[in-house]
Amino acid sequence: MSLKIYLDGQLVDEKDAKISVFDHGLLYGDGVFEGIRIYNGRVFRLTEHLQRLYACAKAICLTIPMTFEEMEKATVETVAANGLRDGYIRLVVTRGVGSLGLNPYQCPKASVFIIAASIKLYPAEAYQNGLKLITCATRRPAPAALSPQVKSLNYLNNVMAKVECLQAGCDEGIMLNEQGYVAECTGDNVFAIKNGEVYTPTISSGALDGITRRAVMGVIKDMGLACHEVTMTRYDLYTADEIFLTGTAAEALPAVSLDTRPIGTGKPGPITGKIIEAFKKLANSEGTPVPY
Repeated sequence: MSLKIYLDGQLVDEKDAKISVFDHGLLYGDGVFEGIRIYNGRVFRLTEHLQRLYACAKAICLTIPMTFEEMEKATVETVAANGLRDGYIRLVVTRGVGSLGLNPYQCPKASVFIIAASIKLYPAEAYQNGLKLITCATRRPAPAALSPQVKSLNYLNNVMAKVECLQAGCDEGIMLNEQGYVAECTGDNVFAIKNGEVYTPTISSGALDGITRRAVMGVIKDMGLACHEVTMTRYDLYTADEIFLTGTAAEALPAVSLDTRPIGTGKPGPITGKIIEAFKKLANSEGTPVPY
């Protein structure tokens, strides 16, 4: 069945969901996006995702042509139109149609489209057996460039890091910042467990302030475990007892090796398993209801 795509105020068939070749989102990667999950007929942490979307747009001087409430309504109605009870939403705001030049002020109006579908980042066995990671040579962009907190449409830096992972026979990799500290993975946040306590890189290290990251940190604290945001090096990951990753699309899953070195026992750890189960329970119990 053809998907229904929200495009600038209308729900259209996916074959009719087209943007202009003069859209600056296509020409220059000029725009912002959010990835959002649907669990059990509810949109998970929709308000937090939209808050980040509008903040990112403001950071790049992009005016979203919809109110927050209108965007919220459009999102849940797109999910309902596709009858999804579990799935993934990609919400994109482009700079819009403009001239063949960088000037964003020659784009009269931004364009908005929303896709509600399914997504599968990693094979099912990765969630059971864990991912193998490498350290990517491609670094996380410096805050003095575009802030790593802006989820812009120009994701080429992450794409090239992902290419390194795939060429090395791995699905994911660790990205360092310009000082050589751990920032995050190509598309996920990273957590390490050592002596029963949990550690994750600081936002100032270049880690995205992930919505799933926040949710998992809350789960960890509810479990009575200590969770620390710290400056981390590869040494901290190499010597960790357990490592796991989080992300909206990836959800939460274990990692079992880094640069061919086993993490802990080389198998998914027991604390990681408990955290993942607790997150799944949370994700399936809260969210914005979809009006089917």
